[in-house]
Amino acid sequence: MPLSILADGKKHDFVVEMAVTDKEQERGLMFRRSMPADAGMLFDYKRPQIITMWMRNTLLPLDMIFIGADGKIINIAQRTVPGSLETIPSRGPALAVLEVNGGTASRLKIKAGDTVIHPIFGNAK
Repeated sequence: MPLSILADGKKHDFVVEMAVTDKEQERGLMFRRSMPADAGMLFDYKRPQIITMWMRNTLLPLDMIFIGADGKIINIAQRTVPGSLETIPSRGPALAVLEVNGGTASRLKIKAGDTVIHPIFGNAK
């Protein structure tokens, strides 16, 4: 499913898998050995809440992008540590988390306040 991020005056397009059910969200990107540069996984939590993630059984370093109900990025945990059990929280109520390859946010200059465009935020055409 397509997703775009408006950052640093540019539009960056991704193709994301959706993690909507509890089972899909629990598994996330565990055990994956690679992921294309323009790919990711979008976790839809259905209602804004404080979200905590972790890296158990995750083999790839990831950037976790926490997104509010309005599509604005709340915070980004960059280059998370594969296999870590440390909890990684949103800094406010988030509707979703986008996981992309580690280093993507800094490479594309994605930061808090930027906009994610996707149907779950009601801002996709």
